[in-house]
Amino acid sequence: MIREIERKAANGIAVLVMLLGAIGLLVIFLFVGIRSGNPILIVGCIIALLVVVFLLFGLFVVNPNEAKVLQLFGTYVGTVKDPGLRWANPFYTKKRVSLRVRNFETSKLKVNDNRGNPIEIAAVVVWKVVDTAEAVFEVDDYIHYVHVQSEAAVRNLASNYPYDAFEDDEVSMVGHISEISERLRYENQERLAEAGVEIIESRISHLAYAPEIAQAMLRRQQATAIIAARRKIVEGAVGMVEHALQELSAKKILDLDEERKAAMVSNLLVVLCSESETQPVINTGSLYT
Repeated sequence: MIREIERKAANGIAVLVMLLGAIGLLVIFLFVGIRSGNPILIVGCIIALLVVVFLLFGLFVVNPNEAKVLQLFGTYVGTVKDPGLRWANPFYTKKRVSLRVRNFETSKLKVNDNRGNPIEIAAVVVWKVVDTAEAVFEVDDYIHYVHVQSEAAVRNLASNYPYDAFEDDEVSMVGHISEISERLRYENQERLAEAGVEIIESRISHLAYAPEIAQAMLRRQQATAIIAARRKIVEGAVGMVEHALQELSAKKILDLDEERKAAMVSNLLVVLCSESETQPVINTGSLYT
């Protein structure tokens, strides 16, 4: 693999001043040669002017957070990153590569999750070029390569994890956003390392069930939420009943046998867990008559 070689280019301003001075002197010598009728001086000045003008084509500008990749007849020479006006061999070809942080959002992809449910998913990828030689020479178009490989990483991630978790210890795309995002960044980085690209962040920006199963999954989520709420209500009610029995026994308000305790527990649970207001029943007899 071709690795980046950072190269220092000459100060363009100093070279420009010297070349302009040389052009001025050569023009003066050319007029002197013309007036004196010296053909050798005239031809020499013209050739020298052509050489100096050709050297001017070696000037190039490097903007901040930008690099110029230098090639000489197809051979990689080095990369110039120092900003400002620079000068290098006029025979060098100079390809601009941006080192700025860039981001894009993948298109909404329709894929199947780990359970085979169709989902829609998209991600935001933040990236930058860290090796200009790899970005230019190892892949055909590194920007297009980043987009295609990022979508492939999103597809692969979606197929390895379920959309939602049925069990508490299961990793899902909905319940573990940070872990899923880090996994996506790692997988994306593996795919793009050979292109000289660093993935700064990969985060899911859109996640939903596909329209054809959205209603069914919504009902399942509602049922799961109801069950979870009921479980909390029952846990609280059991704690309140236990506390009530302990207080009654500690303060010796009532002396209840097991059957009476069972009846009281049943009544209290009905009161505490019921969705509607309970209607009291006045018992004028006893449990045994």
